[in-house]
Amino acid sequence: MVNGIVLVDKPKGISSNTVANIVKKALKADKAGHLGTLDVLGHGLLPVTLGKSTKLFDYFLNKDKVYEASFRFGVETDTFDLEGEVVKTDNKAITEKDVLRIIPSFIGKFDQLPPAYSAKKINGRKAYDLARAGQEVVLKTKQIEIYGLNLLKQIADNEFLFRIHCSSGTYIRSLCRDMAASLSTCGVMSDIIRTRCGNLSLEDAVSLEDIKSGKYTLLQPESMFKLPEIFLSNEESLKVLNGVQIKLLHDDGDYKIFGTTGFIGIGNIKSNILSMKLRLI
Repeated sequence: MVNGIVLVDKPKGISSNTVANIVKKALKADKAGHLGTLDVLGHGLLPVTLGKSTKLFDYFLNKDKVYEASFRFGVETDTFDLEGEVVKTDNKAITEKDVLRIIPSFIGKFDQLPPAYSAKKINGRKAYDLARAGQEVVLKTKQIEIYGLNLLKQIADNEFLFRIHCSSGTYIRSLCRDMAASLSTCGVMSDIIRTRCGNLSLEDAVSLEDIKSGKYTLLQPESMFKLPEIFLSNEESLKVLNGVQIKLLHDDGDYKIFGTTGFIGIGNIKSNILSMKLRLI
């Protein structure tokens, strides 16, 4: 049975779920998932999990991300990207100096309102389904954090390229909207590429064509974690696999736990007692 993670360089114009299904079929896996959705028009790093590694989703849900995104000021669509319908335009000229002036105010923690065209659920339905049906979409703000926001260059009139290091759950389209408002204009995200997800890098990703031709590396789930290791005896392994907490003389903290059959998952030791935080078998 196929078990592991493949780092995919997702192309534009295809959904993250479709990418996961393509990888699943190519590797003949029984199930597949991914670690964080990229918009259809987005591209870049998409870690695809296979087999038991699909259980990694919750653990990686809160990992920070790094993006390179282009914002075009002076035009706005209903989706805040180039996929939507233009709803507003403005002829105000924005300079690099203007952009650099507002950047400091967008670094740190603040409440962000997701875009109406998003996968956020309202009473069990995705917001973008309601928006496309013409229904009112009322979303709540969520606290996010921008760790770093760098202007890389101006790429055209009123269009700028940024590197954004942010917490999980950050909507880059919403960041564009809010920066535009701070500049007293409107804006749209014209491009986005994800370059990092936690400690995973786009530099190590491969194309779908490479995967179909067998040119890929299947990462083992234990390689996703930079943690100290603990190897259990057969008796200890059996107890842990049966949900029993065991006593181990180790410092408090998280560990990669291995049993006689291999990697079990991530455990936490507190006051010399081991309990499992993430179990893969």
